[in-house]
Amino acid sequence: MLSVEEARERMLIGLAPMPAERLPLDRCLGRVPAALSLQAAIDVPPFDNSAMDGFAVRAVDLPGELRVVGEVAAGAATLLRLEAGTAVRIMTGAPMPPGADTVVPVELATEHADGVVLPATPRGEYVRSAGHDTAAGSRVDLPGAPLSPASIAVLATLGMAAFEVRRRPRVAILSTGDELVAPGGPLRPGQIYDANSFALSAAVTDAGGEPLIQPAVPDDPILIEQRVAAAAAGADLLVVSGGVSVGRHDHVRDAIERLGTLDFWRIAVQPGKPLAFGSVAGRPAIGLPGNPVSALVTFELFVRPMLRALLGLAGDGRMRLPVCATQRIDKDPDRRAYLRVRVVSDRDGGLRAEPAGGQGSAQLRPLADANALLIVPEGVRRTEAGTTYEAILVGAVA
Repeated sequence: MLSVEEARERMLIGLAPMPAERLPLDRCLGRVPAALSLQAAIDVPPFDNSAMDGFAVRAVDLPGELRVVGEVAAGAATLLRLEAGTAVRIMTGAPMPPGADTVVPVELATEHADGVVLPATPRGEYVRSAGHDTAAGSRVDLPGAPLSPASIAVLATLGMAAFEVRRRPRVAILSTGDELVAPGGPLRPGQIYDANSFALSAAVTDAGGEPLIQPAVPDDPILIEQRVAAAAAGADLLVVSGGVSVGRHDHVRDAIERLGTLDFWRIAVQPGKPLAFGSVAGRPAIGLPGNPVSALVTFELFVRPMLRALLGLAGDGRMRLPVCATQRIDKDPDRRAYLRVRVVSDRDGGLRAEPAGGQGSAQLRPLADANALLIVPEGVRRTEAGTTYEAILVGAVA
């Protein structure tokens, strides 16, 4: 069996970022920029402006009583030149009048009928100079991550109505099994609702991909081969759940091998040992275990990094932290385990990991309640209370 690192390395070979597409800025949130830097075409802000409601003055005239000769609001295009001994009432964001170099906040002013009395104020106080955020011609670096609201704001201030982002990888999702029924319909004896299609679709979306859910297919080798071929033809990546083990009704591995190539199919990981990887029609094809927990955990470990590589991003984007186990949890000593836990903060600022529930590969509710996967290495039979392990955070720490 391959180690987690060996399998992941082989699955990432040859993956290149998706081509760019230009989208309106209001559709770019969460999308990955195609280029991580650009050159600013304008100053931001484009003119000197006031950081406060107050009075625009010459610092050399302070302290003193000044004559108020006008008012300027945000968006004003015509400005009165400031002369010695005068002040202009100014609003936040309004352009500084010619001759003014300082703003005195209105809270510090004493107004009367003949003018305003203002205290001494340092030159340049409460003035936002042109280009103080971004200078025209300067390089603007974007984080190597999906665009945030703040990043969108930066692009908007630069006057960009549209921006180039990586196209989302299209991921075909195919569940297999005679027992599967789409949610919403009645269950007959021996049937269960298809959770994997929807869980994996959500996981694809969360990782930045575009899910293409296919109707579930029964455990028929001819039908599975036909559906695998059709699904792969319209996608950048194919994810099949179920049918990858050694049972008489497990046909996915054979279908991948007949249609393309099979690289490997077993990994020393718990949950999720039977995982197939190869290619169909030149596209990566992954066969995940049918148990829902195994499918989601192996998606997290192997498919999520693949999707990020297709978006030009490194790693899995998850934070890893040392945490202290609170209880014993048994595991297979021959495989690395990823246990479902709740990571919570101690009063002293440390982090502890509590089991989220049962660790069975068909127990979905503990996975839904977990905010982390506790990594317990090969050669270990169980976690020990008080021992520190590494955890992959998949949710917020309580």
